[in-house]
Amino acid sequence: MSSTKADRKAAGDAASWLFNVVTSVGIILVNKALMATYGYSFATTLTGLHFATTTLLTVVLRWLGYIQPSHLPLPDLLKFVLFANCSIVGMNVSLMWNSVGFYQIAKLSMIPVSCFLEVVLDSVRYSRDTKLSILVVLLGVAVCTVTDVSVNAKGFVAAVIAVWSTALQQYYVHYLQRRYSLGSFNLLGHTAPAQAASLLVVGPFLDYWLTNNRVDAYAYTFISTLFIVVSCSIAVGTNLSQFICIGRFTAVSFQVLGHMKTILVLILGFIFFGKEGLNLHVVVGMIIAVAGMIWYGNASSKPGGKERRSLSMNGNKSQKHDGLPESIEVDDKV
Repeated sequence: MSSTKADRKAAGDAASWLFNVVTSVGIILVNKALMATYGYSFATTLTGLHFATTTLLTVVLRWLGYIQPSHLPLPDLLKFVLFANCSIVGMNVSLMWNSVGFYQIAKLSMIPVSCFLEVVLDSVRYSRDTKLSILVVLLGVAVCTVTDVSVNAKGFVAAVIAVWSTALQQYYVHYLQRRYSLGSFNLLGHTAPAQAASLLVVGPFLDYWLTNNRVDAYAYTFISTLFIVVSCSIAVGTNLSQFICIGRFTAVSFQVLGHMKTILVLILGFIFFGKEGLNLHVVVGMIIAVAGMIWYGNASSKPGGKERRSLSMNGNKSQKHDGLPESIEVDDKV
C-alpha cells in the first residue's frame, strides 16, 4: 500500500514539474516572439493581462463548483501581492538597468536567499550533499548563462529588491497553502484578482517610464493580438503550475530544479533562433547544471537530506484545545 502511495506521489510530482516546465518555457518563447518580432515591450501591463485571464478562469471554475469557498485574511493577501508585484517590477527594472550577466547572477542568488528564508523561518536543515548539489547547480547555470558583468548603484538596488521580493513571494505561496489549507486554485482565486487590478493600474505608467512608449498608442494587429491572447492563455497554466509545484515541494526546490527551464530555453533558442552563442563552455555549463539538479533531487529526498523541524501547523492553540503535549514535526521533502 505504501509503495502504491509512493508511486502515485512520484507520478504526481513528475506531472507537476512537467506542467510547469512546458508552460514556463512556452510562455518565454511566445513573449520573446511578441516583444522581439512585434515590438510589444509592455512587460508589466502584459503580466497584468495574464493575471486578469487567470482571474477569469478562477471565477468560471468557482461558478461551476470546482473551487470551494475558502478564507485568506486581508493582511496576508496584501503582503503576498506586495511581494509578488515588487518581484515583477523589480525584475523588469533590473533587466533594464543591469547587464545581462549581472541580471543572471541576481537570479542565481535567489537560491541562497530562499535557503536562508527556509532556515530562519522554517528551521530547515540541509545535509552536506544537498548543499553541495545546490552549489553545483549554481556553478553550471553560471557557466552557461553569465557573460558580461557590469553593475551600477541603482541597478544593484533594483536587483536586491527583485531577488528578495521573489524569494519572499515564493516562500509565501508554500506558507499560505499550509497555513490555511488552500489548494492551488483557491490561492489563485484570492491573489490573481488583486494582482491583476494593481498591475493593470500601475503597469501602463511603469512601462511608459521604462520604454518611453504608451501601451494605448501601440499599433495592434491581428497577429500581435493573437500572440497576446496565446501568452495570456499559457500564463494561466504557468501561474497555476507554480503554485502546485511550490505547494508540493518548497521554494528552494522550485528554484533549483526550475533552472532546468533556463537550460531548455537556451537549447530551444539555439534550435529556433540559430546557433549563435553556442560554444563549448555553454555545453559544459549545461551538463554541470543538469548533473547538479539530479544530485539535488537524490540528496534532498534521502532521510536527513532536507528536514523541517517545527511545531505542528496548528501551533500552541490546537495543543491547548486538545490537551496534548508539545511535539516536534519532522518533514522530509524534496
